[in-house]
Amino acid sequence: MYDPTIFENLKVAFENHIYDLDNIDEKITIINRVDRMDFAILSREFAIRFTLVNQPDVTAEIVLQASVKELAGEILEVPGENLGSTLSVRFIKTVQNPAIECQQIENTLNTIWETDIHLTQTLSFVHGQQASGYLNSIVMTFNSKINEKHMTDIADLLTHVLKSLEVLKNI
Repeated sequence: MYDPTIFENLKVAFENHIYDLDNIDEKITIINRVDRMDFAILSREFAIRFTLVNQPDVTAEIVLQASVKELAGEILEVPGENLGSTLSVRFIKTVQNPAIECQQIENTLNTIWETDIHLTQTLSFVHGQQASGYLNSIVMTFNSKINEKHMTDIADLLTHVLKSLEVLKNI
């Protein structure tokens, strides 16, 4: 009998919660979804991007990844392995004054989220176009892998994402 991987179980759990926030609670609008199998390195990636309803200026994206090591270790039932998936949350927004706003973003997100994250901000702009600010890609990667034991934490995690979107739109 087919036994879904940790990645598959987490993907379905995230989809259920996020689609409920869109279709039932009407708090968010889903704007993109990716379910990718990379055959070159045999990895999986699931990403779903959304905004708060009527707030398109700041987006959030939940990214779940599993490498061949995690997938094979689970399928082959390798004992003693710390198996799971990598979880990242990405926010994208425009900033006008990076020196001030990026520090505000870092301070704000560090107060909302646990300390078990790695936060990076990458600024970009399109050369040759009139700059109306910098596009800031804010990536929070959780330092520990997640597995089915973390399924009960998904609702709380999404509450933190929604709170982060609310705060980021005001920076």
